[in-house]
Amino acid sequence: MRIASANLHWLWLSLGVVAVDQLSKWAALAALSYARPVEVLPFFNFTLLYNTGAAFSFLADHDGWQRWFFVFLAVVIVAALLAWLLFVAIDERRVQAGITLLIGGALGNVVDRVVYGHVVDFLDFHAAGWHWPAFNIADAAITIGVALIIWAELRPKRASTDD
Repeated sequence: MRIASANLHWLWLSLGVVAVDQLSKWAALAALSYARPVEVLPFFNFTLLYNTGAAFSFLADHDGWQRWFFVFLAVVIVAALLAWLLFVAIDERRVQAGITLLIGGALGNVVDRVVYGHVVDFLDFHAAGWHWPAFNIADAAITIGVALIIWAELRPKRASTDD
């Protein structure tokens, strides 16, 4: 197994995710009122919400200890993802993109937790009165990153000449 430091150039994608995520949250905070939906499409609203928990508001109803727990957990996960990125084969673009999307998404939400004490969510999809939990660009990057990694791992592998 070789260290592929050239994979670190993929971190531009992480930085892009953090930038777009933070800019979109800034715009949501400036333009929206808390919990007051603004209809964009019949199935999509902009709705400013705050999440002190994790995905799907997991642990959101606790008294605040989870803020720093989730910051610590995200930093540990980002460190593990950076280490993984260093060992991904140079031609595994889906995995490289997936890892760096995960890093960018995690860091985007860490910025929120540190600055605001909660994650800013504002993308609200719904149908027939049922709403998917509100999310943000960082959450979308994490979801896409996971999907890319799963896709890469499920596709047939080519014979390797490196081992």
